[in-house]
Amino acid sequence: MSRAPIQVALALGFALAGALAAAAHTGGTTGYASITVDRGTVRYRLTLPSAALTSDLADALRLAQGGSPRSREQLLDLIRARIVLQAGGTRCEPGPGLLQPAPVDAPTVTMSVDFACGTAMKELDVRDDIFDALGPDHHTLAKIETPSGTQQFAFAPDSRQATFAVDDPGSGAHATGSFFMLGIEHILTGYDHLLFLLALLLPGGGLLSLAKIITAFTIAHSITLTLAVLQVVTLPDRLIEAVIALSIAFVAAENIFFKPRISRRWLVSFGFGLVHGFGFSSALRELGLPRQGLLLSLFGFNAGVEAGQALVIVICLPLLLVLRRTRWASPAVAACSLAVLAVGLVLFVERAFL
Repeated sequence: MSRAPIQVALALGFALAGALAAAAHTGGTTGYASITVDRGTVRYRLTLPSAALTSDLADALRLAQGGSPRSREQLLDLIRARIVLQAGGTRCEPGPGLLQPAPVDAPTVTMSVDFACGTAMKELDVRDDIFDALGPDHHTLAKIETPSGTQQFAFAPDSRQATFAVDDPGSGAHATGSFFMLGIEHILTGYDHLLFLLALLLPGGGLLSLAKIITAFTIAHSITLTLAVLQVVTLPDRLIEAVIALSIAFVAAENIFFKPRISRRWLVSFGFGLVHGFGFSSALRELGLPRQGLLLSLFGFNAGVEAGQALVIVICLPLLLVLRRTRWASPAVAACSLAVLAVGLVLFVERAFL
């Protein structure tokens, strides 16, 4: 075969993986809200990654930590202006707030505002428009604590509003749906997980072998996702993220140098799938949800991950099957694997040492 097709395939492979690698660093941010209802008062407590703040808010945080009351109020106004609470059709009035003391270089910032709702509440309507300030790739995981129990919801740009029963938590069906959408978003923006699956599928194999690879990954990450969220087993996030990057590099290297046996590759998929499950869990674990409503949220989130993964496979698999019938198959697999290997090594170094 001439060198021209190989060079073109290499260029396409590196361009594809390079685009995915760049996108892997812009996967969005997550805020954690604790909404506590006490008679006619609601305390809204929000923890944000410092990196999620706009430049103006980051400057305000720096000045507030230096003792500036005006800058502190500017930060608290983020909640007062973007979070709307209503009880019985009447808007709750935002009042005093607090910025939790933290070191200047702290990775998160926590603030709380008390809302006066006037009367005893049967239902609480919550609207979260914080995405208008922090960007469309931000979402908020919320825990709503009432005298009758705890509920949870995942707020996002396309699911900004929810109503919660104060006297009776209800079935939690709307929470399950919101976490289902969060699971889809998490896998579609989790390009490291998608690169791992792509590297697994590249060498080919029959439909049975591919089904075993996908099923093994699904079962494995479901196990560790559940264990981690239930806090039965927890591992440091930095270690997990580094090993996930290493798994990408390992599978890509195997494609190039060792010609893996497709019939046994489900074992690799299962082994590294256990690690990826810990990575999925970080989006839920930080919220500290009680087990009362956690299983429904966990089920919704995991179902969303599987739906997003299935969508990607449905799109990619026919293209891979067509590619394998052409003379471009070998150079294309080698090129894409080499590019994925480079991305995996870069991510590993970044996550392990930087």
